[in-house]
Amino acid sequence: MPQNAVRISYEDQDRKGRYVARIDGVEGEGELTISKVSDVLIIADHTFVPDTMRGTGAAAALVNRLIGDARAKRQRIIPLCPFVRAQSLKHPEWADVIQN
Repeated sequence: MPQNAVRISYEDQDRKGRYVARIDGVEGEGELTISKVSDVLIIADHTFVPDTMRGTGAAAALVNRLIGDARAKRQRIIPLCPFVRAQSLKHPEWADVIQN
């Protein structure tokens, strides 16, 4: 793994969940929280990246993992989070998983 690579993990919390971004040697962690409406519909609630991770691509990595997981599980995402919504507008190829 390259130095300073963003590592993404997922923590399942029943009807909620969160993706966590960590970078070796960088303090803090970024997160993208979701709410599960059903087995096939999730809401991207909030994305947060601390100042220590700004400019590292951590937030984009969180959204990319969310998109990949949603595709694998055949889920649709409601992008309530402004960052996820903004990213979805830049990526029309995500239309298969983004519900506007």
